[in-house]
Amino acid sequence: MTTASSSFAPLQNDTFLRACRRQATEYTPLWLMRQAGRYLPEYKATRARAGSFMGLATHVDYATEVTLQPLERFALDASILFSDILTVPDAMGLELSFAEGEGPRFAHPVREEADVARLAVPDMDRLRYVFDAVTSIRRALAGRVPLIGFSGSPWTLACYMVEGRGSQDYRLVKSMMYARPDLMHRILAVNAEAVATYLNAQIDAGAQAVMVFDSWGGVLADGCFQEFSLAYTRQVLAGLKRTGPDGQDVPRIVFTKGGGLWLADMDSALDCEVLGVDWTVNLGRARALVGGTAGGPGKALQGNLDPNVLFASPEAVAAQARAVLDSFGRPHTDPSTTGPTHIFNLGHGISQFTPPEHVTALVEAVHSHSRALRRG
Repeated sequence: MTTASSSFAPLQNDTFLRACRRQATEYTPLWLMRQAGRYLPEYKATRARAGSFMGLATHVDYATEVTLQPLERFALDASILFSDILTVPDAMGLELSFAEGEGPRFAHPVREEADVARLAVPDMDRLRYVFDAVTSIRRALAGRVPLIGFSGSPWTLACYMVEGRGSQDYRLVKSMMYARPDLMHRILAVNAEAVATYLNAQIDAGAQAVMVFDSWGGVLADGCFQEFSLAYTRQVLAGLKRTGPDGQDVPRIVFTKGGGLWLADMDSALDCEVLGVDWTVNLGRARALVGGTAGGPGKALQGNLDPNVLFASPEAVAAQARAVLDSFGRPHTDPSTTGPTHIFNLGHGISQFTPPEHVTALVEAVHSHSRALRRG
């Protein structure tokens, strides 16, 4: 596969990347999971032109347009590729679709031993639209902020592949896991290789950081999480390129929703720069556990405002944002060494019902209060 041109515009705001590397920053950088999406009227207008979600995601110009839309409204410190975590199993032949008002579903779920036997790492040319979008977005950003690429984790992809859609009880995937762990391990091994290949192609195309969404890792029992989720996320990370076409390092972020109980396990097992946490985690305790000390090893933390805070008044949003920053505490400020750093985000994706003006209040509060914390 050809790599993207290394002649991208120089980065004007690298605050997010420096925080990923545990370097001192002037303020706490901020981006939002699902920041390009249905809460923005301009997104809805573009989606209507595209005709469907997949029409939007597979059209380079549309995907570029909606990725940049939130940056026109808000002073965010990173952009994230507009795509879906289920593009990889779709390319495996499971045939992804999105019905209006419903979540994703696969026409050909993986339920029988023969289904599992047929699984293979997809030809990445079937995902060319994703990589073309990465390059297009990176060029359109013109160095404004970094671009994050992403994928679902092997376990999270397996959940959708076996269930065929989102699930309330994970009955089908957990039944396979407990009754036929050999089949589940086979699915996960294929997924891990596919995800690593997919993320590497995004890096080649111009992604400046990559994120693994283990959205359903938290539904697993202790022990099962380590065996069926963590082990395969670790395989993905081990297979990733460390530098992009411009020679710069590419930070890696892992977010396990509901994974706060296993922060110590993730810290020791995962070779990544950043751990994302949901709103159930106390950031101060997480910092003490995995954040490290000045000059020593550790991981940056990302999170973790409850997305439902954004339905409160702008004043309440600002107060809750300040509380999250206070929970992490004063970030390290010595430019001569590394130390504990924080990237502000939500504890999960932003709701489609969020008033955009409340996001404005959030961004302003995070940037202003995090500067004040450093002065303090």
